[in-house]
Amino acid sequence: MLWESVEPEVALKERFGFGSLDEVSGWASAALDETWGVTVSACPRMVISDQNAILWVTGGQGDLVVKWSRARERFARLDASTRLLRALADQGVPVAAPLAAVDGLDRVVLDGPAGALSVTVLPELVGDWLDVTDEAAVRSAGAALARLHQVLGTIREDDAPPSDDAGLLGRIEQWLADDDPGLAPEGSRRLADLLPGAPELDDEPQLVHNDFRAANILTRDSTVVGVLDLDEVTVKHRVSDLAKASVYLGTRFTAWRPTSAEARRALRAGYESVRPLGRAEARWFEILVLWHGLHAIPGENDPAGWASAVCG
Repeated sequence: MLWESVEPEVALKERFGFGSLDEVSGWASAALDETWGVTVSACPRMVISDQNAILWVTGGQGDLVVKWSRARERFARLDASTRLLRALADQGVPVAAPLAAVDGLDRVVLDGPAGALSVTVLPELVGDWLDVTDEAAVRSAGAALARLHQVLGTIREDDAPPSDDAGLLGRIEQWLADDDPGLAPEGSRRLADLLPGAPELDDEPQLVHNDFRAANILTRDSTVVGVLDLDEVTVKHRVSDLAKASVYLGTRFTAWRPTSAEARRALRAGYESVRPLGRAEARWFEILVLWHGLHAIPGENDPAGWASAVCG
């Protein structure tokens, strides 16, 4: 299991209908042979995350990753994110370009034992998860996010979700008034003090990564060599994506810890080495980092110190 505390065999059976990894391997081997023309020699590893699964396979076309989801309501968005991977790879962004099926599709809906599965096959990118204590690697991550934003800004997705950054000031004011659980009162007061006179952002919302953090960033020799998991791509202001990344950058699977102030500064410095923030963006960056930080506090039981990170 990627992050859940449940028995993997139970989740595998209940969610996907497979009784064992051997059954998964048999199904995947047949599917890759028939649909992608790939011969599989081994399936050494698999992880489950909610309604999704990732299977590592080796075969005639090298080391591959097979990703699938059983969440039918997300199939259209998964199609869009897979198309996006192809477009980004074509423009030199370090993402895993989908392996086209024999009919040319990058994502295919297949029958699984417990129902339809939306499946894509990707080459395995090799690297180490981002170490947020490595300042050079974090700066590289910031620069990679800025370049990703530049490329995403040139791409239009007709079925992209509407931006939820519309009326951002009002949303934050309403949250403070009605929904703030008060877990970091000093941080809430500071956020309220920052809102009056917040300037209007002068850039248009665009496609952004929306989940840019250590678990989705691969590095080698302190340089980003892979950006993973564009399944959460959405439409926001770029500074909103940078602020969210600044808060969650240090999170990795079950290691859910706040990002240090030093790492946040390095990420922003790396970002601005490629795309400096405008004056309005710089003001909103402070507001949004604080807002995302308040949202990240898990509750009164906060052993990782998220509340302290917000107020620090």
